[in-house]
Amino acid sequence: MSMQSSFSQPDNAIADRADAITPTEPHAVFGQPITTAPANGQKQVILGMGCFWGAERKLWQQPGVVMTSVGYCGGVTQHPRYQDVCTGQTGHAEVVNVIFDPSVTSLDALLTIFWENHDPTQGLRQGNDVAHSTVQPFITVILPIARR
Repeated sequence: MSMQSSFSQPDNAIADRADAITPTEPHAVFGQPITTAPANGQKQVILGMGCFWGAERKLWQQPGVVMTSVGYCGGVTQHPRYQDVCTGQTGHAEVVNVIFDPSVTSLDALLTIFWENHDPTQGLRQGNDVAHSTVQPFITVILPIARR
C-alpha cells in the first residue's frame, strides 16, 4: 500500500459541518462528562498516536490519569465526523486528550506510554491502523502557562 494520502489540497476537503458533536453521555470509564476541563493542579496533554480508541485505552489505564477523550486535530474541515475523517478528505489526525494529576503521574510517564506504543517510522500507519490523512503522526503538548 502506498503511503501517499488522498488528501492533497484544502480545496478537496469535505465541507464544514455546521455543528460540533455535543456528547450527552458520561465517559464510560471515568463517569464524568466528556467535556470535563482540568481542575486546579491538573495538567493536560493531547497525543496523536494512531487509532485513538486503542491509544485512549492505554492512557486511561495509567494511574493518575483522571479523564480522557478523543477527537480530531490538524485538519481543515470544521466539526468532522468519524466517517468524514475516514474518507481522507479532511486532513485530520486522531488524537487523545488526557487530563492527569501530576502528583500521581508525570508527563514523562505519559510520554513513555506514547513512545512505547507509537512508531513514527511506520509513516501513515500504526500497526494495522492505516491513516487517511497527510497529517503525519505527531505529538502536541499543552502545558499550563507558568504563573508568577
